[in-house]
Amino acid sequence: MAANLSAPLAVLALVTALAAAVYAVVRLRARRGIATATQRATYQVLHTAGLAAEPLRNGLGATDAAKAVRHLRALVGAPGAALTGSEAVLAFDGRGQHHAEQFTAAARRAFDAGRSLVLTARDLPCDRPDCLVRGAVVAPLTGPDGDATVALVAVVDDDPAPGLVQATLETARWAGSQLALAELDSSRERLARAEVRALRAQISPHFIYNALTAIASFVRTDPERARDLILEFAEFTRYSFRAHGEFTTLAEELRSIDRYLTIERARFGERLQVRLQIAPEVLPVHLPFLCLQPLVENAVRHGLSRKPGLGTVSIEARDAGTECHITVEDDGVGMDPAVLTAGAGADPVRRGADPVDDAGQHVGLSNVDERLRSVFGDEFGLVVETAVGAGTKVSMRVPKFHPDVRPGAGATGRWEVLS
Repeated sequence: MAANLSAPLAVLALVTALAAAVYAVVRLRARRGIATATQRATYQVLHTAGLAAEPLRNGLGATDAAKAVRHLRALVGAPGAALTGSEAVLAFDGRGQHHAEQFTAAARRAFDAGRSLVLTARDLPCDRPDCLVRGAVVAPLTGPDGDATVALVAVVDDDPAPGLVQATLETARWAGSQLALAELDSSRERLARAEVRALRAQISPHFIYNALTAIASFVRTDPERARDLILEFAEFTRYSFRAHGEFTTLAEELRSIDRYLTIERARFGERLQVRLQIAPEVLPVHLPFLCLQPLVENAVRHGLSRKPGLGTVSIEARDAGTECHITVEDDGVGMDPAVLTAGAGADPVRRGADPVDDAGQHVGLSNVDERLRSVFGDEFGLVVETAVGAGTKVSMRVPKFHPDVRPGAGATGRWEVLS
């Protein structure tokens, strides 16, 4: 009897084990495919929008326009799509390419009217028997200012349905915002270059005059030193007026500062003392071009040149984990903090005037502050500590790694670390 029962029990156990395994597989698959249909659709739309955003943010050259229109067509869900200007079609994907001239003319009308257009078969006459185009939606890609020079054309093989019209309008509005962001990025880069040019203009006139005067004083008495100073001056100007790269390394900036101080020591003699304390591990850190040198020049021009007797400029750069902390300090005449804090607001650098010399010229302290904030964020602006007769200390923090920092050419070099 026991023998007769053992076989059914074994079969039951095997079936139970198989059922448990199948249940486990089903649960595992369900866990892996947890997304609902709505979630999958949302992901697909966001993913396609992300693919379209990159070429749009790069502008609308031939290659980028071709990439963008393919993804825009997918977002709209039309059989064909085009990006067109007032003169020609920039890129086309899918059906309807032989209607390019008609789409361009329609885009021109949309630009003039400042609104979208819905085209039917009557607006798109065609003598090709195989043509399936029966309608289109033309939506200008407008930015925040309302102007548009590019339109998105969604092509259909039937009269445009209200859903397609709305989808095209929303897609065009989103694409226009991406183009506006691309223009904003370009404007920011142009502004950064203009600020560097302005900073060079502020630094160069007085320094060139003083440097040449100092060199001239050694031409007869010490020709060898005059020659060395000319070479230092040439290298300093080559670095300061270079035409490439928005960023440099701390090592390169310090090298340029060393040349600047060599020339200034020729003017001031033993009156000008320099103390450096540079951590070797922060030398490769990248920072905006010409953001440290103006601070040193400011210390010499406005802090020490008016101080009788000896004066010291101290430059310190130390490792602070994910950041590099840099300070430029002088024991010169200092200034009234009210000069920096003049005006409304809470930021002593951004709202105040830069220290001004007798000629009314200034070294771009606020220029440096603005550039640091624009690159790294508002929390990375300059911090200025000063008082009359107590010298001035300017501090900055620079992230060791930042996605917006792209080192330019010439951002290498060596620096002799002194303590």
